This record gives sequence, C-alpha cells and structure tokens, in this order.
Amino acid sequence: MDDEFEGFLETVTPLLRDRKLDELRTLLAGQDAAAIAGLLEREDARDRAVLYRLLRRDQALEAFELLDPGMRAELIGGLREEDVAKVFEELDPDDRAQLIDELPAGVARQLMRGLSPAERELTAPMLGYPKNSVGRFMSTEYVRLAPQLTVGDALSHVRHRGMDAETVYMLPVTSPHRRVIGVVGLRELVMGRSDLLVEEMMGEARTARATDAAEAAARSLVDSGLLAMPIVDSEDRLLGILTVDDAARILEEAEDTDAARQGASEPLGRPYLTTPVLRIVRARVVWLLVLAVSALLTVQVLGIFEATLEQVVTLALFIPLLTGTAGNTGSQAATTVTRALAMGEVRKRDALTVMWREVRVGAFLGGLLGILGFALASLVFDPALGAVIGLTLLFICTLAATVGGLMPILAMAVRADPAVFSTPFISTFCDATSLIIYFLVATWILQLG
Repeated sequence: MDDEFEGFLETVTPLLRDRKLDELRTLLAGQDAAAIAGLLEREDARDRAVLYRLLRRDQALEAFELLDPGMRAELIGGLREEDVAKVFEELDPDDRAQLIDELPAGVARQLMRGLSPAERELTAPMLGYPKNSVGRFMSTEYVRLAPQLTVGDALSHVRHRGMDAETVYMLPVTSPHRRVIGVVGLRELVMGRSDLLVEEMMGEARTARATDAAEAAARSLVDSGLLAMPIVDSEDRLLGILTVDDAARILEEAEDTDAARQGASEPLGRPYLTTPVLRIVRARVVWLLVLAVSALLTVQVLGIFEATLEQVVTLALFIPLLTGTAGNTGSQAATTVTRALAMGEVRKRDALTVMWREVRVGAFLGGLLGILGFALASLVFDPALGAVIGLTLLFICTLAATVGGLMPILAMAVRADPAVFSTPFISTFCDATSLIIYFLVATWILQLG
C-alpha cells in the first residue's frame, strides 16, 4: 500500500468519526475509484454506507464495480431503497447477475422487478445458467455485424450501437440466424478499405458455450491473447461476449479460492479486516474437523505398531520427518497437476501418463532423500537404522508423488474441486501409509518380532 493512500485513510478517519460530511464529500470528490473502493473495504457496514452516499454518481458506480461480490451485497443492505434501485439499474448486466447470487432471494426479486424493461431483458437470460458457468459472467451488451456489410457500413453501425456495448474491439460476425461465423477487430475495420466486405476480413471465432465453466472459458480467452470471446449456445448462436477484464477477474477469484482451499480453509470473499470473526471461524472449522477426524487413522496405525516401537524406541524420532516428507511430496505433485488441469495441459484421459511420470519423479526424489537419510542416520545411530530410513524415504516419496498426481484428476472425474479434494485426502493418506511402510520396513530389516 503506498504512502499516498495511507495519508488518505488517515485524513478520512477523523472526519468520518466526527461526521464532518461536507468536508468528507469534498475530499472524496478528488479521489479515483480504486482509492474509494479500498476505503470502503476497510470500514464497517454503517460507515461504508455513509461514505457511499457522499460519492458522486459516477464515482459511486465505478467504486461499486471494484468491490468483491460479498462486499457489494453487504453495502446494498446498508443503503436506502431508492439508492439501491439506482445502483442496481446502472450496473452492467453481468455485474448485476453476480450481485443477485449474493443477495437474499426476496431482495433479488424486488430489485429485478424494479429494473426498466430493457435492463431486465438483458439480465434475465444470464440468471438461467449455473452459478459458476461463463453464462453468468458474459455481457449481453455487444455489437454484432452481418458478413455482407461493407467496412464503411460496419463502422457506421459500430458508431451507432457502440456506446451501449461492453466493448467494440472484438466484433462477432453472425449469420441471419445469429450463428457465429467469425470475428473481426475494430482495428481491421478502421484500417481496411471502405468497399471491402466484412466476410472478407473476418477471422475464425474462438467461442465458449454459455454452460462451460467460467474458469475454463476465462483461461482460454487469456491464453489466446484476445480482448473478448463470443459466448454461444449449443447451436452456436450468439448469446453474449466475455471480455478480457472479466476473464482476469474470474481467474483472480479462482486462484484466491484455490489458495484458500489448499490451506484447508474456505475463501472469505471480502477483505480480512472487515470479515466478522464468526465468518472466519466458519471458513476454517470444517476442514479442521475433517483433518482432525482423519488424524485418528494415524493414531490407529501407531497403536497397531506399538509393540514395534517398544522394541526400538529410536524409531519414534523419525516419525515427524517421514510423515512431513510424504505430505510435502504429495502436495507438490497435487499442486503441479492441479495447475496443469486448470491450464488445459492435462486432461482426465492423461491419468496413466501422469501416474507413470509421477512414479519416476517420486522415485528419483525418494532416492536422493533416501541416500541422504541413510548417510545421516548411519553416522548418528547405526547402518541398519540408516537402511530403514533410506528405504522408507524411497518408498513413501514414490507412493506420495503418484497419489498426489492422481488425486486432482480423480477429483475432476467425480466433479469435485481438485484443490478441495486433494489437500485433506493427501494429508491423511500420506500420514497413515508412510507410517505403515516405515514400520513394515523396520520390522523386515531389523528383524523385529
């Protein structure tokens, strides 16, 4: 956070505390939307609503669009009914659809009834798609062109319709039945001869189905380097467009969610300091309970091999090393494959290829760690115990990497989030199996009864 923004916050705090609203209004008028959104995120619900009412109309809308969906819904709850209706009417249809997901059903229905017929017509179709599909994020405000238009006529059409469109830098070209047959960029139109036909200039369209996962469609758009992508139905009829800025926001939210879930938590959906304590507890407690219950399996394994531990107490010293190494190896493999799945580099049909690759990676890593473990344990204790540690590291790294690599693919096959599915399972599996392998190897090499 830069010093200028810190200074802005320090100036606002006493004015807000003393309710010097005229001075606050003047101060806010000179700030950009990003600074105002940052300020709103740091205030409680009551002060946030007070500040929002002091903003100019253009500032209020721009700042509102920069807030997280959960924060938008909370702000809506603190505004007067007429203010809410005004904000809701001025939102883009895709932002409106996402806000509705966060609002109570009764409030959402009331807001939809209050929309003008034109805005309701633009928003309603988006609400029929699954919550995490790209249909919820597409914009229904676009300009489309017919292939028989000349460049000159096409530019006139863009000038006439472009003010209401989300973007005009990518223009879908459609048949009379609205089927997407190509795309053309505004740059090509501006630079082209006015007598050329659009169909002579258009390129192949990269599209996504409205029911496709939003993250996959966003990744495809960003990877392609395009500014927008047509969104179509099952018969390739144009429904809307996904812009690169919306795609970037989808990916950012997806990465935040994955990062939280890989840490055995749920995303907060709003800034940490303004999140109620109970909401933070709810975000963490589920996975803590899952992991706590799964840890009982590890305790059971220790109970089974209690007699082995009593014979060679030194074995207990290496348990944290081995379980930690197994868990880290499995998590590394799972993270790598999860990212490859998100990038489209790996698909479900590649499961055997991934397994064979991770077997080799795990064996190589286990071999290196095993040699090191053998050397150190032999020097400190004795070669027999060193052999136990070395072989155990080889086996558990191979197994953990293989399982860690396969878990995200299995999660996708059963339509679960790979980040959610992999972390608790790998933690439990690696702890239990590494101990079983460890005690079996120790029993064999040390010839324990």
